[in-house]
Amino acid sequence: MHRWLNQTRLQTANGGGSARALDHTLKRWKSLIRYAHTGHLPIDNNPVENTIRPIAIGKKNWLFTGSERAGQRAATIQTLFGTARLQKAG
Repeated sequence: MHRWLNQTRLQTANGGGSARALDHTLKRWKSLIRYAHTGHLPIDNNPVENTIRPIAIGKKNWLFTGSERAGQRAATIQTLFGTARLQKAG
């Protein structure tokens, strides 16, 4: 497959979607092979991203809490929610 990817890339015009897809695959070839040979590695990190997304979105929103006290209150509430979520999952 690696040989085919390289040959196909040589015949593909630069700048197009196919060229970018081939370049992406070839650049990450070692990781792809590791994933294919191992079987227990996750194909992506979506579960982790989904877990931290509320924190990332919240940080942006909490910039406008109104005051330091309101920010501390929001942080306390979010900590309670996070702890409850962990207890529910565990």
